[in-house]
Amino acid sequence: MLRRFPDSLLATLSNRLLLFCLTGFLGFPPPFEVGAQESQNVPEGTLHHGLWNSEEYQGTTRDYWVYLPASHQDHASLCLMVFNDGRSYMSEQGAFRVPEVMDRLIHQKAMPATIAIFINPGEIPSSEPGKAPRKNRSFEYDALGDRYARFLMEEFLPPIEAQYPISKKPEHRAICGISSGGIGAFTVAWEHPEAFGKVLCHIGSFVHIRGGHAYPYLIRKTEKKPLKIFLQEGVHDLDNVHGHWPLANKEMAAALEFKGYEYQFVMTQGGHSGQPGGRMLADSLRWLWKDTQL
Repeated sequence: MLRRFPDSLLATLSNRLLLFCLTGFLGFPPPFEVGAQESQNVPEGTLHHGLWNSEEYQGTTRDYWVYLPASHQDHASLCLMVFNDGRSYMSEQGAFRVPEVMDRLIHQKAMPATIAIFINPGEIPSSEPGKAPRKNRSFEYDALGDRYARFLMEEFLPPIEAQYPISKKPEHRAICGISSGGIGAFTVAWEHPEAFGKVLCHIGSFVHIRGGHAYPYLIRKTEKKPLKIFLQEGVHDLDNVHGHWPLANKEMAAALEFKGYEYQFVMTQGGHSGQPGGRMLADSLRWLWKDTQL
């Protein structure tokens, strides 16, 4: 008679197997515990909030935050990392808590001194009082082409780049996102690898929402671009009329492998959630910025 192990035990074993894979095969150090930095005397960076009314996306407004590492004044040049769906990445109550993680990694010299930009997708305010604004997120993130990249490069980033000594080298510039923000991040770097050389994508929507299902074929048929890419996907991610998210991410990884890209693909437990990506955020940032010298 076969014995069935409790689901809780299977989940524990699965998580330990994932941890072994991360720390062994990929060479990652033990996972970073968020919340421990108070006892480590880690200098904290600062966050500055702003609002942006876009010209490229007429009628939209958006919140953004600029993270400055504690040591930013000690460097003649700084790296840059842009986070789509910015609020979800910088919130103290969220899965990622990026400023806290970056404080620790920069202090450990596990990543270079980096300015982080947390930018929300645009919203169109309602003309009727009390009505919710109309979301522009899918139009910005899911669409192929370089419109969102041009918004960042030509409209949004220049005033920030004029204020801080941000490096122009693509290997010093990364972009990150989750779900539709994940495919949006990839699209920016794909269209303009001269501006962004690194991509971190969590549960990316590489499915047929606005044509993103074509990427595995485009990767295979296009000359290799100078990109370094980290993909994280959940085994129980979405399966709906737009496509099958886990299969789409596997196709992306297979195409990147076929073309010889520098990449990592980690399939985690869980579904369409930021929790798995948040738990391994420090590990993915270490890998993404490994050996990057300003």
